[in-house]
Amino acid sequence: MSLPSTEGAPPRPAALPTATLALLSFVMPLATDLYLPAFPAMADDLGTDASGVQLTLTAFLFGVAAGQLVLGPLSDRLGRRKPILAGAAVCAVGTALCAMAPSLGVLIVLRFVTGFSGAAGLVVGRAVVSDVASGAVAARLFGVLTTLGGIAPIAAPLAGGAVVTHAGGWRGAFWVLAVATLLMFLAALFFVPESLPEERRRPGGGSTLRAACAVLGDRAYVGYTLAFSFACGALFCYIAGSAFLLQNVLGFTVGQASLAFSLGALTATLSSAVGTRLVGRYHPRLLLRAGLTVLLAATTAALLVTLSGRLGRAAALGLIGLAFLGIGQVFGTATALALERVPQAAGTGSAVLGTLQSLLGGIAAPLVGLGGAHTAVPLFAGMALCSLLAVLALLLTRGASGSSGGNRDGSGGGRGVGGAQGTEGLVPDRPEQHRLDMPFARALPGAQQPG
Repeated sequence: MSLPSTEGAPPRPAALPTATLALLSFVMPLATDLYLPAFPAMADDLGTDASGVQLTLTAFLFGVAAGQLVLGPLSDRLGRRKPILAGAAVCAVGTALCAMAPSLGVLIVLRFVTGFSGAAGLVVGRAVVSDVASGAVAARLFGVLTTLGGIAPIAAPLAGGAVVTHAGGWRGAFWVLAVATLLMFLAALFFVPESLPEERRRPGGGSTLRAACAVLGDRAYVGYTLAFSFACGALFCYIAGSAFLLQNVLGFTVGQASLAFSLGALTATLSSAVGTRLVGRYHPRLLLRAGLTVLLAATTAALLVTLSGRLGRAAALGLIGLAFLGIGQVFGTATALALERVPQAAGTGSAVLGTLQSLLGGIAAPLVGLGGAHTAVPLFAGMALCSLLAVLALLLTRGASGSSGGNRDGSGGGRGVGGAQGTEGLVPDRPEQHRLDMPFARALPGAQQPG
């Protein structure tokens, strides 16, 4: 019996939960990209410098890191639906308060709160996909969500530039973000059912801690997670410094800079869309390697051109576009490969992955501003270093046993955390039909029931 496929238009019941999961993932790009065009103006308005404004981004990312670490394992115990709804509600209220923040210090605190609560949509959304799919199917679903999620970083800078220029400045951007977060809450309330049955939940804090230790004990999981996280670090170096690069170094206006940023995001989205098609023909690991290679080559070239003093608009935008092309092949494949290793601790595995991603992004954000607002060297140096570390992290996956579903997607016939030494019975192997033969699986495109 075949479930709905991504080939052709899926039926309406399939579109709603998939689109809602994508909408929940919008919190990260919206909360980071929507107010990027206002960074120079915020520095003047709040009486601070580039690094001071970038601390609001760091606070948000640290909040996301902490939130995922708490809410991911919590969703393994309580189910997926409750954490998503509670987190989205708190995030909406906190974002509205950000729009009224009287000072930089208050804004930083509120950004941490909104990051912590908004993390529910990110970490639990990934766990939902892992609940109902695995292997190449999961890679395809993550690719679909990445493609849909790419709408936010494309539209957010354009909308942010318009709002900052014509409708209330940076405070207006936060009001728009508050409305968007409220819509996420309503979508989750009506269209995201529970995907984790009670019999598969992990009661008690002790078992959650043991699951976290088991997850980190899987070398391949750690390798894929670090590759994903360092690639995200490269992206956040660009996000944090893009406004100053595009406006101060390259001389673009606010509107032009917003368009340039959106074109990069569009490149990543199109690359991810192509990846969802290629994953049926090529192993996700091959696509991941290709994406990281392109990312490293582009960021290294950008750094060398900058150091030579020959960085112009064409070179900068071309190399940034090439980097985004690589990034589009990384996120969906790395996430699927990592979570495939830990099918019975998907919330915990998603939490660790998301926490490392956010921590690296939070660390990178203020560092790229240390050289001042009129140089691109720290930005491209940070991107190149993170890209190199992502490639090196992938070496950890060499020689590791295949995932628990290795025979399904060509990754090998070994076992993931369920078969890791010293963790027998903690995360047992689960046949694919047990993961896909559930109502919510039939509401996601691309999943196929065996036989």
